[in-house]
Amino acid sequence: MNAAILGYYYGLWGTLAYATYYLSFLTGGLIIDSLRFRHNCNSIQDFLRQRFGTVGTRCYNLVIGVRLISEVFANLLVFGLLFGAVGSQQYIGAIALFSLLTLFYAGRGGLHASLRTDVFQMGLFLAVLLTLVALMLGHSEFSTTDFLFKPFEFSDPGAVLIAVALLQVISYPMHDPVMMDRGFIADRQTTQRSFLHASWIGVFCIILFGLLGIFAGAHAQSGEAMNTVLTRLLGEVPMLLFSFSLVISAMSTLDSTLSSAAKLIVSDMKLGVESVDNGRKVMVLFMLAGLIMIYLGPKDLFSAVAVSGTASMYLTPVILFSLWGGRIDIPVWSYLIAFVVALAGAGLYFAETAGYLQLMEPLFGTVHKYNKLLIICLIVLTVGCSAFALGMLLSRRKLASVTYSTGDA
Repeated sequence: MNAAILGYYYGLWGTLAYATYYLSFLTGGLIIDSLRFRHNCNSIQDFLRQRFGTVGTRCYNLVIGVRLISEVFANLLVFGLLFGAVGSQQYIGAIALFSLLTLFYAGRGGLHASLRTDVFQMGLFLAVLLTLVALMLGHSEFSTTDFLFKPFEFSDPGAVLIAVALLQVISYPMHDPVMMDRGFIADRQTTQRSFLHASWIGVFCIILFGLLGIFAGAHAQSGEAMNTVLTRLLGEVPMLLFSFSLVISAMSTLDSTLSSAAKLIVSDMKLGVESVDNGRKVMVLFMLAGLIMIYLGPKDLFSAVAVSGTASMYLTPVILFSLWGGRIDIPVWSYLIAFVVALAGAGLYFAETAGYLQLMEPLFGTVHKYNKLLIICLIVLTVGCSAFALGMLLSRRKLASVTYSTGDA
């Protein structure tokens, strides 16, 4: 849905920007491989505990919680937008129905059921997607020039979003428990191949689905919504397939999200006795939190990706310096600075897009939300990496001073 909407408004560049996020499977595979087979850790929490103590795990678990709630919010929003205008009875009813349905079957089977249904849901989604693309390519009004109805300019929102995605793609997978949890299941070779193939399959499907939005954008009349244009171009039955494919995708992601939420709270954080019933209670709480965000947060689907992706950027220096760089001399205060700045950046973007705050325009003279997001990401990344570099430098000097003093003695 994100890919289609971005394609509708910003053309091919908007769709490519969202597809760029799916390169996270490549960086995610490298992260998993390093965690398991270089540092011999059974989870990300294990690694952060070794490097930064309980502060490391608590900060990480908070960001993961934000990520999971935003994922619940985004997928519930898809259900609502497919069946009615924001705030309508159809919108509210669709969200309520699908939240209960997904909660029911996710609560019965957990991660095991999620993995099993993923295969079935992916097969259905791919069949429907290929059918829709075939209908688009065979349409009398279709032309390959439709894909370039928006010219590429570096100031274009789609181009700006590509830059944002490239900045976030290193840290993004590490804060995505749905992806990371699957990295600790199979042997090394199977895991490596899974993440590699997931990357190109993900990018391929996202671009294909985004082409539908681009097709609609190229033939849109003033004031028309994307679904209205597609219904006019493709007809009612294909649009039912369009909605069906999105429902499948959203349910597939939502059940995995709820399973990961239960694992995070009950197994990783040990908040309560590790039991199936407690896992189900956690699923209910996260579903309620997602519903609250539906009514308090922005109605922009990409906001969920942007907010959690910005918060995740505190992990970029962790990955570069500690995980891949192997540094063990990074002080906890460096980690905390990166964390606080990233969370502040995520909060600022959320407040700006939800209309609660207007700071970026007077400070930086920029109006578009993606320009604001790029500036926030650059600041977060610069401050975080600088804090790690400074911490490493001071640790070296301290060690050199202690060594020199010992030598004198």
